[in-house]
Amino acid sequence: MNATREFTALIEREGDGYVSLCPELDIASQGSTVEEAKSNLIEAVSLFLDTADPSEIERRGHSELFVTRLEVPVG
Repeated sequence: MNATREFTALIEREGDGYVSLCPELDIASQGSTVEEAKSNLIEAVSLFLDTADPSEIERRGHSELFVTRLEVPVG
């Protein structure tokens, strides 16, 4: 049985495609659709976790991540 971990994925439209970011590990990828960008990010994170030294995973890992919206007065 394979273990799984949950990470955050931020996906943003950029030009004709999408950029995806896993902020906990500072890993990014891209794709031509949201689904492709997400799938490519999953692959990139998985490859990183499979090949990186445990100390590198620990160094890059952010255990507390908060995603929120900001309301900013303008003008």
